[in-house]
Amino acid sequence: MPYLGRRFAAVTAALAMSVTTGALSSPASADSGQDGETKKTPVAKGYGGAVSTVDLDASAAAIEVLRKGGNAVDAAVAAAATLGVTEPYSAGIGGGGYFVYYDAKKEKVSTIDGRETAPAAMPTDAFIDPATKEPYPFRKQATSGISVGVPGTPATWERALERWGSMSLAETLEPAIDVAERGFVVDGTFRQQTLENKDRFLPFEATRKLFLPGPDNDAPAVGSVFTNEDIADTYEHLGKHGMDAFYEGKLAEEIVATVRNAPSSTDPTTLPGPAGVMTAEDLDDYKALDQKPTHVNYRGFDVYGMAPSSSGGTTVGEALNILEVFDLPDVKEDRPAVLHHYLEATALAFADRGKYVGDPAFVKVPTRKLLDPVFGKERACEIDPLTAAKKPVAAGDAGDYDGTCDREPAALADEKDTENINTTNLTVSDKWGNVVEYTLTIEQTGGSGIVVPGRGFILNNELTDFSPVYSEEDPNRIQPGKRPRSSMSPTIVLKDDEPFLALGSPGGSTIITTVLQTLINRIDLGMTIEEALAAPRASQRNTANVTAEQAFIDAPYGKDLATRYGHNFTPAGTPGTSAAEIGAATAIEFSEDGKKATAVAEPTRRGGGSALVVEPSRK
Repeated sequence: MPYLGRRFAAVTAALAMSVTTGALSSPASADSGQDGETKKTPVAKGYGGAVSTVDLDASAAAIEVLRKGGNAVDAAVAAAATLGVTEPYSAGIGGGGYFVYYDAKKEKVSTIDGRETAPAAMPTDAFIDPATKEPYPFRKQATSGISVGVPGTPATWERALERWGSMSLAETLEPAIDVAERGFVVDGTFRQQTLENKDRFLPFEATRKLFLPGPDNDAPAVGSVFTNEDIADTYEHLGKHGMDAFYEGKLAEEIVATVRNAPSSTDPTTLPGPAGVMTAEDLDDYKALDQKPTHVNYRGFDVYGMAPSSSGGTTVGEALNILEVFDLPDVKEDRPAVLHHYLEATALAFADRGKYVGDPAFVKVPTRKLLDPVFGKERACEIDPLTAAKKPVAAGDAGDYDGTCDREPAALADEKDTENINTTNLTVSDKWGNVVEYTLTIEQTGGSGIVVPGRGFILNNELTDFSPVYSEEDPNRIQPGKRPRSSMSPTIVLKDDEPFLALGSPGGSTIITTVLQTLINRIDLGMTIEEALAAPRASQRNTANVTAEQAFIDAPYGKDLATRYGHNFTPAGTPGTSAAEIGAATAIEFSEDGKKATAVAEPTRRGGGSALVVEPSRK
């Protein structure tokens, strides 16, 4: 049987019907081994549109919309809404994200910033224990009403459909409503994530009722069918009345009451944390923002990403400009040398991220200068081709550079990572050549832990992405109305104005390195996109140790990086937990004529993903 990713049993009937009609192909299995690796990657090659997500139900929802004549934007909203049902701990209407769109007719990339915002009454010491004047433990910060930002996902869907969609909101929500009502089969990942958050869910009655329904508040059993009538009703309500019904009226009042009246405690040793300060006016004032994308040219490829408030586009782009200086494809047989430069370039780019990047509505971000190839050339001077630099490395001076190597280094920037690893990503294309790359999240696995009673969705804890200790020098300091800095990096790559590759990933600040490493694997190391996505990952974010998956550390090139170059590695997390994995990426690569798509998803990370096309490859 071909590999279909997660929750095969939940959609067998729908897939069988589609296969019978010849409209939907099952993904083939690709051996994506590198240096002896034998992972099986979900990959589907074909025509008429394609999709890659972490979940089969979500991929099937997108394909259903494409089969009905919808475009990539319609399908992306359908997939995202379905992920709000099947991946409720990663995404949903209680969160936010970034939407990147390639318009085939105009040959243009555009973006929407749907990041959450801080309420107008957000205190700058929101996460500080008044007794100790120190930040609360992160788990307490995250499990609180005060951590909830004004959600941006509903406004993002509405804006995307308004600008580029061909279907109504109600039509795009239909597949998700069907999944919520009929249910999906619980797998090991869903149960594990529930149990990992049990202590966070227990304080909130609506959360306990929905996600811990078993005896002694046990999580749903593997193999059981999980339904969510509340989210189905919420989607039906929004489909009928539009997204104004989320940001004003009864639902908005319920969200505000939930945030402000959530159980709270000032005891630093117990959950939850402080109650929230969101108001109805905060919801009513929210706007998803149309933005120009970031852009760099890397070895003849035009790479487009998200501008601030995301740090993804600037950091990926700067790292690519740094790497452009080196002829990495000429030395691709020396994989450790290529990876050494990748790790060093990301450390430099992360140093500049920490110094300069925040919400541009509140901070003057030198985006153009950070993405200037001359600045990248000057930063490349800091890389020793033979030895790993001591970390953290110095931030560059974006106000004074000329591309030469004669300047004195600036002060070291030791940035604290405030982002959690859990998010989700989807990639969609259609038969007209339009492409969507969309990363969305509720931040922490399980968000704030707070379900809006009777509505079936979890509220985000995105405001923990702000630096908890306020400093006027910090571009990511807490400010009312501000969007916290994000690492989400939905990326579309063009070649001669035509799509070449679209990709993105969850993973907190490791999103940036996941996207960058996949690009390096594909463009510089010459891997196929299947191999590039499946390859073991390592993430250098300007810290003393490189965070890496165990398979990377144990590989010959990982050992060579340690002994030959002096890189220090630490495992990504405890084996068997989601923290042990870096990212859960999705991607679609396109043929030179743009007609054939290769959709690729994760082989094993987060339980494996799902890649589907509308029509299979012609033999």
